[in-house]
Amino acid sequence: MNEKDMEQIVRGVLAGMGTAKVQPTGIQTTKSLNLETAVALIDKVKAQAERMGIKVVVAVADAAGHPVAVHCMDGAYIGSYDVAVNKAFTCAAFKMPTATLGELAAPGGSLYGIQFTNGGKIVVFGGGDPLYMNDVLIGAIGVSGGSAEQDIELSAYGKNMLKEVIS
Repeated sequence: MNEKDMEQIVRGVLAGMGTAKVQPTGIQTTKSLNLETAVALIDKVKAQAERMGIKVVVAVADAAGHPVAVHCMDGAYIGSYDVAVNKAFTCAAFKMPTATLGELAAPGGSLYGIQFTNGGKIVVFGGGDPLYMNDVLIGAIGVSGGSAEQDIELSAYGKNMLKEVIS
């Protein structure tokens, strides 16, 4: 009996039990955060922004970079909406903080000019962080409206609050 025969036997047993869903081979599944988690995370970041005395836009994207939720605090800059959404997209697309990508995209850097790809959606300054759970990318967060340092602080805060809002 080889490995393939054993796999077929196990699949047959599991399917017959009706207690397990069998994933066909060759299909990749993606884990992503849901709306409830995205909103809870945004609420944490908004509360922290209020404590800091700034008005921001917070965007949370799924693992594919698509927005799950975006909240604009009253009085936040209009332009911050697209910036926050694009920061979240950038982090999901490149699996790194926007500040890190910014260093790589600086003149002479290995990714110089990358911000001009993807229809201009790539952001190369701080305020975005990928969101991981058990070393798996499940989404990303983007914050815009404060100084670069404040946006970086708030997106890192959101990243650090992920486990709290999920548990």
